[in-house]
This record gives sequence, structure tokens and C-alpha cells, in this order.
Amino acid sequence: MWVRVFDRMMKDFVRHGEVEVTLPDGTTRRYGPGPNQAPGLNFTDETLIRHLMLSPDMALGEGYMDGRLKIESDDLDGFMRFLSVNAEATATTWWRRATGALPRLRRRLDQWNPVSRARANVAHHYDLSSELYDIFLDADRQYSCAYFAEPSMTLEEAQAAKKAHIAHKLLLEPDMEVLDIGCGWGGLGLTLARDHGARVLGVTLSEEQHRIATTRAEAAGLSDRVRFELRDYRTVAGRFDRIVSVGMFEHVGAPHYREYFGHVEGKLRENGVALIHTIGRSTPPGSTSPWIAKYIFPGGYVPALSEMSAAVEATGLVQTDVEIWRLHYAETLKHWHDRFVAREDEARALYDDRFCRMWRYYLKASEYSFRDRGQVVFQVQLARRQEAVPLTRDYLYPSPHLAHLSAAE
Repeated sequence: MWVRVFDRMMKDFVRHGEVEVTLPDGTTRRYGPGPNQAPGLNFTDETLIRHLMLSPDMALGEGYMDGRLKIESDDLDGFMRFLSVNAEATATTWWRRATGALPRLRRRLDQWNPVSRARANVAHHYDLSSELYDIFLDADRQYSCAYFAEPSMTLEEAQAAKKAHIAHKLLLEPDMEVLDIGCGWGGLGLTLARDHGARVLGVTLSEEQHRIATTRAEAAGLSDRVRFELRDYRTVAGRFDRIVSVGMFEHVGAPHYREYFGHVEGKLRENGVALIHTIGRSTPPGSTSPWIAKYIFPGGYVPALSEMSAAVEATGLVQTDVEIWRLHYAETLKHWHDRFVAREDEARALYDDRFCRMWRYYLKASEYSFRDRGQVVFQVQLARRQEAVPLTRDYLYPSPHLAHLSAAE
């Protein structure tokens, strides 16, 4: 029965390219119009076929992790390209709607992140061995989208460009007080203090990130200008000239958006400016991949701009600039994946084969969510007063023409 349903689904799903599938009984079938050939798939366990009917996303991820789904030549890139192109083409089919119904129904429960649950969710991912992140991140440990201002940039150059771009949007002046919500391993906070003279408070729920960030501040001689605290942003008292948050909003959860922006407003001084940098979706509100939610980012959710804007509109904050980065994160993830693969033996020594397959699947699936599935990055600049920010973007991208006029004067 399940094989017949699988056969029907595959005939409906494969609209682009062609794939050969080997079933648990050893028989092979071909699907798709061609001409591009996807890597062959070998399902070695009949229960995986059944699970695929009920939750395709979970079944594929777990099947690959466990070795029950084998991809020809272990070509994850080719598989993800095939999967994402066809998933986009069949988004409205009956079985795609049916298998996506439960995640949509559960989304508010899954994204409920009170302080205690938020801490556990963060620990699941960010308190992994620090050596793991050394394997694939840049030296500054920037675990968010890099900014490839020039296509030829290295990962290190693009991450430095990201931090510089954010600093420009914050319109920093010496000794301004900055709150960094979700400070990671401290790279951005240290940069804002060292290069821009800011006084920074960074907060994180990750014990490992807090330990490393504090050690880095001491080693850099910046402990008098930067301090990192192990605490939830909701418990921070006082007001700040600037607030920045990079790669943290994805962990807030839609039920908490109004609460989040209420805290941003309450912690921002009258002439303050905030910059929220987050993964977003260019599609309407949706739900988190069940596999990602279970194995990678429990409690995580990628927001639609409409969801963010509705929450901002419920506060007294003004949206002074919204910038959308498209393929920058796809390129960042490609760099991370390739670095991880190059040093995979080190990761295997830390964990095991199953973990390495999980991590490669996560990085490659995420890359193609930006290439083909409508994921982007939002940079939302906010202020309490619209006059707090220049009326044009000239301060970010100085025009040669304007510079010429200024020099002539």
C-alpha cells in the first residue's frame, strides 16, 4: 500500500529533472520528465517510505542521518537542488497541503518561548562543543549571514563587511551605550567597542557563548568597554542609545513578537536607533520545518515581514529603513558547508558519523532554502523618532557625485 502511495506522490512531485529510486525490495523506478539527472536515491527501510508519506521533511532528514536514505555519491548538493526546485513547483498539491497541516496547527505551541524554555532551546544548539564552530566559522565566529559586497570576497571579508554595514546603520558616536541582544561569541560587540568607541552590553542565554565572549573581551583589553552577561534580554534594565540584534530574532517565536518590540522600545532612549538583523521569508507566514525544529533549532521560526511589521506597529517605534538581502546567506552557508566537509574528520572525532550527516544536511538544506525557497535576510532599522536617522541612505553609500559637490564647496 505505502509503495503505491509513494509511487503516486513521486509521479506528482517530480516536475523538473529525473531521478532513479531504489526501493527497499531492490526494485528501481524512474520519475520525472528529464533531462537533468538528479543523484539516485536508495531507500533501504520500508518504514522510511511510510514515514515519508506522513512527514516528508522529517523522514528525509532522519533517513539521511541514519543511513536509511542513501544518496548516489553522497551528492547532497545535487539532491537539495532537485528537492528544492520540485518542492517549489508542487507547493499547492493536495498531499503537500495535507502533510504541512500539522506543523501549521502546532506553530504557536512550538514557538512559545518563555524564559525557561528559551534557555533550553539555546543550549540545544549553541552549547555544542566550541571546537565544532571553529571548524566551519570565520575566526571572529560570526554565525549569521555575511555581506558579500563584492562577489569575490572571502568569508572573512564578507563577515567584516556585514559588521561594518551594521555599524553604519547604527550611526554610532564615541561612548554611546549599546545593547547587543543575542551577542553570540562577542564578535560584533568587540568590533563596535574597538572600532567605533561604543560601550557595549551583550546578553546571551548560551553558557558557552558567554564564557568565550568574556574571555575574548579580556584578551582584547576591552573589558572596560564591553561586558557580556548570561541573561535573557527581557530581564535587562535601563535604556540605551543603540540596540542591535543579529541572528537572534529567529528564536523569539511569533507569540512573543509584540513583547520583543515592546522591550526594544522600552530600552531605547528618545533619540535611539535599533537594528534587527534576522532571517526572514518572502512568502506569507508559515511554519518551521519539523526536522529543523527537532534537531537544529527547537523553538525557532523564520518570520514574514508582515508579522514583524504588525508587531512593530503595535509599539511607538518607527520603521526607518528595511533592507532585504537575498542570496548573501546562500553563499555564506556554502562557505560553511565546504569548510565543514574539509575538516569533517575533526567533527567526527567530537561526535560521530550520524552527527556529521545531520550537520551537513542542515547546512546544505538551509543553503537551498535561500536559493529556491523564498528565504531572505531582513535588516530592519527602528527609532523612537523618525528624525533620529538621516532622510536618505547617503550615509551608507556615499555618492561620488555628492562627494564632488562637497569638495567644490
